Amino acid sequence: MKKTLLACILFIFSLGALAQPSDPASPDVRLINAFVDEWHDDAAHARPAYFDKMAKNGVYIGTDKTELWNRDAFKEWAKPYFAKGAAWSFKAIRRNVYMSADKKFIWFDELLDTRMGVCQASGVMRRTAKGFEIAHYQLSIAVPNPVADKVTRTIKEFEAAPAAK
Repeated sequence: MKKTLLACILFIFSLGALAQPSDPASPDVRLINAFVDEWHDDAAHARPAYFDKMAKNGVYIGTDKTELWNRDAFKEWAKPYFAKGAAWSFKAIRRNVYMSADKKFIWFDELLDTRMGVCQASGVMRRTAKGFEIAHYQLSIAVPNPVADKVTRTIKEFEAAPAAK
């Protein structure tokens, strides 16, 4: 029992060490930031490379509760936006990058300047022989705490309306 407890404690401490953001000046983090910034820029300019940067089995979760897609379904959904020559424009205000010890798995969180106001997102990437790929991305609208009750009430009212069903 003591060995199990000790192993659990060591495991928890090792997770804490993993949760520290990587040095923003490190070459790896600069490459990761450039990759994610380019991914966002691909969307802003409706470049098909946007979807190429996602893993084949990648997942994108948008701000609406119905927006959960695999890469190919997301690409299909986004066709009308990309056909216009410009889709959505996200600019990072801040990004924290984390990596596994072998640097093959990367996760990040970011604050974004968007047409919806400030959004938050998190992503998971992996390093492959061909470079990086985004395996999972989740976008959310950052709701300030002082207005959260009002936003929650608005959502509940909307969802209670017959048209929302």
